[in-house]
Amino acid sequence: MQVIQHPVEKLQNALVSSRRDLVECFQKYSHNERRLMEEGLHPDSPLFGPITIHSDSDWISSHPETPQDFQSFYSDPYRSTPIKSRNTIYIQTIGSFGESEGLTVQYVQWLCEYCQAFYLGLTVKLLDPVSVSDTHCAFRINSNTHNLQIHAGDLLNFLKKKKPKDAFCIVGITMIDLYPKDSWNFVFGQASLTEGMGVFSFARYDDNFYSTGYKGRLQKGKRLRQGDYTVFTGYYTPPISSTLLLRSCKTLTHEIGHIFGIKHCQWLQCVMQGSNHLEESDRRPPELCPICLRKLQSVLGFKIADRYKALLQWMEQGLASEQHTASSPSGNMVRPMQAFEDHRRWLQRCLSVLEGEIF
Repeated sequence: MQVIQHPVEKLQNALVSSRRDLVECFQKYSHNERRLMEEGLHPDSPLFGPITIHSDSDWISSHPETPQDFQSFYSDPYRSTPIKSRNTIYIQTIGSFGESEGLTVQYVQWLCEYCQAFYLGLTVKLLDPVSVSDTHCAFRINSNTHNLQIHAGDLLNFLKKKKPKDAFCIVGITMIDLYPKDSWNFVFGQASLTEGMGVFSFARYDDNFYSTGYKGRLQKGKRLRQGDYTVFTGYYTPPISSTLLLRSCKTLTHEIGHIFGIKHCQWLQCVMQGSNHLEESDRRPPELCPICLRKLQSVLGFKIADRYKALLQWMEQGLASEQHTASSPSGNMVRPMQAFEDHRRWLQRCLSVLEGEIF
Protein backbone atom coordinates (compact mmCIF):
# COMPACT_ATOMS: atom_id res chain seq x y z
CA MET A 1 0.00 0.00 0.00
CA GLN A 2 1.26 3.48 -0.92
CA VAL A 3 0.34 6.53 1.15
CA ILE A 4 0.22 9.88 -0.65
CA GLN A 5 1.44 12.29 2.04
CA HIS A 6 1.79 15.80 0.62
CA PRO A 7 4.04 18.30 2.42
CA VAL A 8 2.18 20.74 4.65
CA GLU A 9 3.31 23.69 2.53
CA LYS A 10 1.90 22.11 -0.63
CA LEU A 11 -1.47 21.42 1.00
CA GLN A 12 -1.51 24.94 2.42
CA ASN A 13 -1.02 26.43 -1.03
CA ALA A 14 -3.63 24.09 -2.56
CA LEU A 15 -6.16 25.20 0.05
CA VAL A 16 -5.40 28.91 0.45
CA SER A 17 -3.59 29.88 -2.81
CA SER A 18 -0.70 32.23 -3.44
CA ARG A 19 -2.92 34.90 -4.97
CA ARG A 20 -3.42 37.85 -2.67
CA ASP A 21 -7.15 38.21 -3.34
CA LEU A 22 -7.78 34.53 -2.66
CA VAL A 23 -5.70 34.63 0.50
CA GLU A 24 -7.81 37.59 1.66
CA CYS A 25 -10.99 35.63 0.88
CA PHE A 26 -9.71 32.75 2.99
CA GLN A 27 -9.09 35.12 5.89
CA LYS A 28 -12.76 36.09 5.80
CA TYR A 29 -13.75 32.64 7.05
CA SER A 30 -14.39 32.57 10.78
CA HIS A 31 -11.58 31.46 13.08
CA ASN A 32 -13.26 28.09 13.62
CA GLU A 33 -13.95 27.57 9.90
CA ARG A 34 -10.27 28.17 9.13
CA ARG A 35 -9.34 25.88 11.99
CA LEU A 36 -11.45 23.07 10.51
CA MET A 37 -10.09 23.43 6.98
CA GLU A 38 -6.51 23.76 8.16
CA GLU A 39 -6.97 20.55 10.15
CA GLY A 40 -6.38 18.74 6.88
CA LEU A 41 -2.85 20.13 6.70
CA HIS A 42 -1.69 18.07 9.68
CA PRO A 43 -0.30 14.58 8.90
CA ASP A 44 -1.89 13.11 12.05
CA SER A 45 -5.32 14.70 11.60
CA PRO A 46 -8.18 12.56 12.98
CA LEU A 47 -10.61 14.20 10.51
CA PHE A 48 -8.82 14.29 7.15
CA GLY A 49 -6.44 11.48 6.22
CA PRO A 50 -4.09 10.95 3.27
CA ILE A 51 -5.08 9.02 0.15
CA THR A 52 -3.88 5.43 0.03
CA ILE A 53 -3.18 3.45 -3.15
CA HIS A 54 -3.65 -0.30 -2.77
CA SER A 55 -2.90 -1.58 -6.28
CA ASP A 56 -1.91 -0.55 -9.79
CA SER A 57 -5.56 -0.80 -10.73
CA ASP A 58 -6.49 2.12 -8.44
CA TRP A 59 -7.52 5.38 -10.10
CA ILE A 60 -4.46 7.56 -9.48
CA SER A 61 -2.11 4.80 -10.65
CA SER A 62 -3.92 4.24 -13.93
CA HIS A 63 -5.18 7.78 -14.68
CA PRO A 64 -2.38 10.35 -14.28
CA GLU A 65 -3.95 13.80 -13.86
CA THR A 66 -2.73 17.23 -12.82
CA PRO A 67 -4.04 17.92 -9.29
CA GLN A 68 -6.59 20.74 -9.14
CA ASP A 69 -5.94 23.18 -6.29
CA PHE A 70 -8.41 25.86 -5.20
CA GLN A 71 -6.82 28.56 -7.35
CA SER A 72 -7.01 26.38 -10.49
CA PHE A 73 -10.68 25.67 -9.81
CA TYR A 74 -11.53 29.29 -9.05
CA SER A 75 -9.74 30.55 -12.20
CA ASP A 76 -11.23 27.99 -14.59
CA PRO A 77 -13.29 29.99 -17.14
CA TYR A 78 -15.11 26.88 -18.37
CA ARG A 79 -16.55 25.56 -15.10
CA SER A 80 -20.30 25.68 -14.58
CA THR A 81 -21.73 27.98 -11.92
CA PRO A 82 -25.40 28.10 -10.86
CA ILE A 83 -27.16 31.41 -11.44
CA LYS A 84 -30.54 32.63 -10.20
CA SER A 85 -32.36 31.45 -13.33
CA ARG A 86 -30.58 28.07 -13.39
CA ASN A 87 -30.14 26.84 -9.83
CA THR A 88 -32.00 23.53 -9.68
CA ILE A 89 -30.61 20.01 -9.75
CA TYR A 90 -33.07 17.65 -11.44
CA ILE A 91 -32.98 13.91 -10.85
CA GLN A 92 -34.56 11.59 -13.40
CA THR A 93 -35.11 7.95 -12.51
CA ILE A 94 -35.01 5.41 -15.33
CA GLY A 95 -36.66 2.07 -14.65
CA SER A 96 -37.53 0.55 -11.29
CA PHE A 97 -35.53 1.00 -8.08
CA GLY A 98 -37.32 -1.62 -6.02
CA GLU A 99 -39.91 -4.36 -5.96
CA SER A 100 -42.75 -1.85 -5.75
CA GLU A 101 -43.47 1.64 -7.07
CA GLY A 102 -43.70 2.91 -3.49
CA LEU A 103 -40.22 1.68 -2.66
CA THR A 104 -38.82 3.28 -5.82
CA VAL A 105 -40.35 6.64 -4.90
CA GLN A 106 -39.13 6.44 -1.30
CA TYR A 107 -35.57 5.41 -2.18
CA VAL A 108 -35.16 8.20 -4.72
CA GLN A 109 -36.65 10.69 -2.27
CA TRP A 110 -33.92 9.77 0.23
CA LEU A 111 -31.29 10.40 -2.44
CA CYS A 112 -32.90 13.71 -3.33
CA GLU A 113 -32.94 14.90 0.29
CA TYR A 114 -29.32 13.87 0.82
CA CYS A 115 -28.26 15.68 -2.35
CA GLN A 116 -30.05 18.85 -1.25
CA ALA A 117 -28.19 18.80 2.09
CA PHE A 118 -24.86 18.11 0.38
CA TYR A 119 -25.34 20.94 -2.13
CA LEU A 120 -26.90 23.29 0.39
CA GLY A 121 -28.30 26.38 -1.28
CA LEU A 122 -29.56 24.68 -4.42
CA THR A 123 -32.97 23.15 -4.99
CA VAL A 124 -33.14 19.46 -5.86
CA LYS A 125 -36.25 18.21 -7.66
CA LEU A 126 -37.40 14.80 -8.84
CA LEU A 127 -38.82 14.46 -12.32
CA ASP A 128 -41.60 11.97 -12.94
CA PRO A 129 -40.09 8.48 -13.32
CA VAL A 130 -39.73 7.06 -16.80
CA SER A 131 -39.53 3.49 -18.05
CA VAL A 132 -36.70 2.21 -20.22
CA SER A 133 -39.05 2.18 -23.21
CA ASP A 134 -39.69 5.93 -22.76
CA THR A 135 -36.02 6.63 -23.50
CA HIS A 136 -35.94 4.66 -26.80
CA CYS A 137 -32.41 3.59 -25.87
CA ALA A 138 -30.49 0.65 -27.29
CA PHE A 139 -29.90 -2.32 -24.99
CA ARG A 140 -28.07 -5.62 -24.90
CA ILE A 141 -27.09 -8.60 -22.77
CA ASN A 142 -23.55 -8.38 -21.37
CA SER A 143 -21.57 -11.38 -22.62
CA ASN A 144 -19.61 -11.67 -19.34
CA THR A 145 -22.22 -11.09 -16.64
CA HIS A 146 -25.32 -12.07 -18.68
CA ASN A 147 -27.30 -9.12 -17.33
CA LEU A 148 -29.23 -6.50 -19.26
CA GLN A 149 -27.49 -3.24 -20.11
CA ILE A 150 -28.78 0.02 -21.58
CA HIS A 151 -26.84 2.47 -23.75
CA ALA A 152 -25.51 5.46 -21.75
CA GLY A 153 -25.16 7.77 -24.75
CA ASP A 154 -28.79 7.24 -25.77
CA LEU A 155 -29.86 8.10 -22.23
CA LEU A 156 -27.89 11.37 -22.35
CA ASN A 157 -29.66 12.28 -25.59
CA PHE A 158 -32.97 11.59 -23.86
CA LEU A 159 -32.02 13.75 -20.86
CA LYS A 160 -30.95 16.61 -23.12
CA LYS A 161 -34.49 16.82 -24.49
CA LYS A 162 -36.00 16.72 -20.99
CA LYS A 163 -33.69 19.23 -19.29
CA PRO A 164 -35.82 22.06 -17.81
CA LYS A 165 -34.85 25.66 -18.54
CA ASP A 166 -34.13 26.42 -14.87
CA ALA A 167 -31.84 23.40 -14.46
CA PHE A 168 -28.26 23.77 -13.30
CA CYS A 169 -27.98 20.11 -14.25
CA ILE A 170 -30.06 17.02 -14.89
CA VAL A 171 -28.91 13.64 -13.63
CA GLY A 172 -30.36 10.32 -14.72
CA ILE A 173 -30.07 7.41 -12.31
CA THR A 174 -30.93 3.77 -12.86
CA MET A 175 -30.56 0.33 -11.31
CA ILE A 176 -29.87 -1.15 -14.74
CA ASP A 177 -26.27 -1.66 -15.88
CA LEU A 178 -24.84 0.71 -18.52
CA TYR A 179 -22.52 0.45 -21.52
CA PRO A 180 -21.13 3.37 -23.59
CA LYS A 181 -20.38 1.48 -26.82
CA ASP A 182 -20.30 -2.09 -28.09
CA SER A 183 -16.57 -2.55 -27.50
CA TRP A 184 -16.84 -1.69 -23.76
CA ASN A 185 -17.79 -4.15 -21.05
CA PHE A 186 -19.66 -1.60 -18.92
CA VAL A 187 -19.48 1.90 -17.48
CA PHE A 188 -20.65 3.16 -14.07
CA GLY A 189 -21.79 6.41 -15.66
CA GLN A 190 -21.32 8.96 -18.38
CA ALA A 191 -21.66 12.74 -18.38
CA SER A 192 -21.56 15.84 -20.55
CA LEU A 193 -20.19 18.50 -18.22
CA THR A 194 -20.55 21.37 -20.70
CA GLU A 195 -24.27 20.60 -21.06
CA GLY A 196 -24.85 19.84 -17.37
CA MET A 197 -26.00 16.24 -17.80
CA GLY A 198 -25.05 12.86 -16.46
CA VAL A 199 -26.41 9.34 -16.19
CA PHE A 200 -25.27 6.82 -13.59
CA SER A 201 -26.09 3.23 -12.68
CA PHE A 202 -26.13 1.75 -9.19
CA ALA A 203 -26.55 -1.83 -10.45
CA ARG A 204 -23.01 -2.93 -9.62
CA TYR A 205 -23.33 -1.63 -6.05
CA ASP A 206 -25.27 -4.76 -5.18
CA ASP A 207 -22.88 -7.03 -3.24
CA ASN A 208 -24.08 -10.03 -5.27
CA PHE A 209 -23.72 -8.46 -8.72
CA TYR A 210 -20.58 -10.40 -9.68
CA SER A 211 -21.70 -13.74 -8.24
CA THR A 212 -23.06 -16.53 -10.40
CA GLY A 213 -26.18 -16.49 -8.25
CA TYR A 214 -27.04 -12.88 -9.13
CA LYS A 215 -30.77 -12.80 -9.81
CA GLY A 216 -30.39 -10.25 -12.60
CA ARG A 217 -28.62 -12.73 -14.86
CA LEU A 218 -30.51 -13.82 -17.95
CA GLN A 219 -30.35 -17.22 -19.56
CA LYS A 220 -27.39 -17.76 -21.87
CA GLY A 221 -28.35 -17.65 -25.50
CA LYS A 222 -31.43 -15.51 -24.89
CA ARG A 223 -31.99 -13.26 -27.87
CA LEU A 224 -33.23 -9.71 -27.64
CA ARG A 225 -35.13 -7.78 -30.23
CA GLN A 226 -34.30 -4.05 -30.29
CA GLY A 227 -37.41 -2.04 -29.57
CA ASP A 228 -39.03 -4.84 -27.54
CA TYR A 229 -38.74 -3.41 -24.03
CA THR A 230 -40.95 -6.06 -22.42
CA VAL A 231 -37.73 -7.76 -21.27
CA PHE A 232 -37.41 -5.00 -18.65
CA THR A 233 -40.83 -5.75 -17.16
CA GLY A 234 -40.26 -7.16 -13.69
CA TYR A 235 -36.48 -7.03 -14.20
CA TYR A 236 -34.57 -7.75 -11.00
CA THR A 237 -33.45 -4.81 -8.87
CA PRO A 238 -31.31 -5.31 -5.75
CA PRO A 239 -32.77 -5.00 -2.26
CA ILE A 240 -32.43 -1.57 -0.67
CA SER A 241 -29.75 -1.78 2.02
CA SER A 242 -27.83 0.88 3.95
CA THR A 243 -24.68 -0.03 2.00
CA LEU A 244 -26.47 0.42 -1.34
CA LEU A 245 -27.90 3.75 -0.13
CA LEU A 246 -24.47 4.99 1.00
CA ARG A 247 -22.82 3.97 -2.27
CA SER A 248 -25.60 5.65 -4.24
CA CYS A 249 -25.31 8.88 -2.23
CA LYS A 250 -21.55 8.99 -2.78
CA THR A 251 -21.83 8.38 -6.52
CA LEU A 252 -24.57 10.94 -7.03
CA THR A 253 -22.76 13.71 -5.15
CA HIS A 254 -19.38 12.83 -6.71
CA GLU A 255 -20.70 13.08 -10.25
CA ILE A 256 -22.63 16.30 -9.65
CA GLY A 257 -19.40 17.69 -8.18
CA HIS A 258 -17.78 17.18 -11.58
CA ILE A 259 -20.55 19.25 -13.20
CA PHE A 260 -19.51 22.10 -10.88
CA GLY A 261 -16.00 21.76 -12.32
CA ILE A 262 -14.43 19.95 -9.36
CA LYS A 263 -11.93 17.44 -10.72
CA HIS A 264 -10.80 14.18 -9.15
CA CYS A 265 -9.19 14.91 -5.80
CA GLN A 266 -5.56 13.90 -5.29
CA TRP A 267 -4.95 15.78 -2.04
CA LEU A 268 -6.68 13.98 0.82
CA GLN A 269 -9.33 11.32 1.37
CA CYS A 270 -12.37 12.80 -0.33
CA VAL A 271 -15.62 11.83 -2.02
CA MET A 272 -14.18 13.43 -5.18
CA GLN A 273 -11.42 10.80 -5.44
CA GLY A 274 -11.60 8.76 -8.63
CA SER A 275 -12.35 5.05 -8.43
CA ASN A 276 -11.84 2.23 -10.89
CA HIS A 277 -13.60 -0.48 -8.93
CA LEU A 278 -16.03 -1.04 -6.07
CA GLU A 279 -13.38 -1.73 -3.43
CA GLU A 280 -11.71 1.60 -4.17
CA SER A 281 -15.06 3.40 -4.23
CA ASP A 282 -15.90 1.99 -0.81
CA ARG A 283 -12.61 3.32 0.61
CA ARG A 284 -13.37 6.94 -0.24
CA PRO A 285 -15.41 8.82 2.38
CA PRO A 286 -18.81 10.40 1.68
CA GLU A 287 -17.48 13.89 2.40
CA LEU A 288 -15.31 16.55 0.79
CA CYS A 289 -11.76 17.23 1.90
CA PRO A 290 -11.03 20.87 2.96
CA ILE A 291 -9.68 21.83 -0.48
CA CYS A 292 -12.75 20.56 -2.35
CA LEU A 293 -15.02 21.93 0.39
CA ARG A 294 -13.62 25.39 -0.23
CA LYS A 295 -14.23 24.98 -3.96
CA LEU A 296 -17.90 24.16 -3.39
CA GLN A 297 -18.38 26.80 -0.69
CA SER A 298 -16.95 29.49 -2.98
CA VAL A 299 -19.70 28.69 -5.48
CA LEU A 300 -22.70 28.15 -3.21
CA GLY A 301 -21.81 30.49 -0.34
CA PHE A 302 -23.20 28.30 2.46
CA LYS A 303 -22.04 28.43 6.07
CA ILE A 304 -20.00 25.29 6.59
CA ALA A 305 -21.71 24.52 9.91
CA ASP A 306 -25.16 24.87 8.30
CA ARG A 307 -24.22 22.34 5.61
CA TYR A 308 -22.91 19.81 8.14
CA LYS A 309 -26.04 20.29 10.26
CA ALA A 310 -28.26 19.64 7.23
CA LEU A 311 -26.40 16.40 6.47
CA LEU A 312 -26.52 15.35 10.11
CA GLN A 313 -30.25 16.10 10.28
CA TRP A 314 -30.84 13.85 7.25
CA MET A 315 -29.03 11.01 9.00
CA GLU A 316 -30.69 11.49 12.37
CA GLN A 317 -34.13 11.57 10.75
CA GLY A 318 -33.33 8.16 9.31
CA LEU A 319 -32.18 6.84 12.69
CA ALA A 320 -35.32 8.18 14.32
CA SER A 321 -37.50 6.38 11.77
CA GLU A 322 -35.61 3.13 12.44
CA GLN A 323 -36.14 3.44 16.19
CA HIS A 324 -39.81 4.38 15.83
CA THR A 325 -40.52 1.42 13.56
CA ALA A 326 -38.66 -0.96 15.87
CA SER A 327 -40.74 0.11 18.88
CA SER A 328 -44.01 0.49 17.00
CA PRO A 329 -44.12 -1.46 13.70
CA SER A 330 -46.16 0.54 11.21
CA GLY A 331 -45.44 -1.16 7.91
CA ASN A 332 -43.81 2.00 6.57
CA MET A 333 -40.51 1.79 4.71
CA VAL A 334 -37.58 2.58 6.97
CA ARG A 335 -34.46 4.35 5.78
CA PRO A 336 -31.55 1.93 6.37
CA MET A 337 -28.80 3.93 8.10
CA GLN A 338 -26.27 1.50 9.58
CA ALA A 339 -23.61 2.18 6.90
CA PHE A 340 -23.76 5.93 7.66
CA GLU A 341 -22.79 5.62 11.34
CA ASP A 342 -19.10 6.46 10.90
CA HIS A 343 -19.98 9.49 8.80
CA ARG A 344 -22.54 10.66 11.35
CA ARG A 345 -19.88 10.63 14.09
CA TRP A 346 -17.46 12.41 11.75
CA LEU A 347 -19.96 15.21 11.14
CA GLN A 348 -20.45 15.60 14.88
CA ARG A 349 -16.69 15.98 15.40
CA CYS A 350 -16.47 18.58 12.63
CA LEU A 351 -19.32 20.55 14.19
CA SER A 352 -17.55 20.47 17.54
CA VAL A 353 -14.58 22.19 15.87
CA LEU A 354 -16.85 24.76 14.23
CA GLU A 355 -18.46 25.45 17.59
CA GLY A 356 -15.08 26.07 19.21
CA GLU A 357 -14.80 22.87 21.17
CA ILE A 358 -11.60 20.85 21.66
CA PHE A 359 -11.70 17.32 20.30
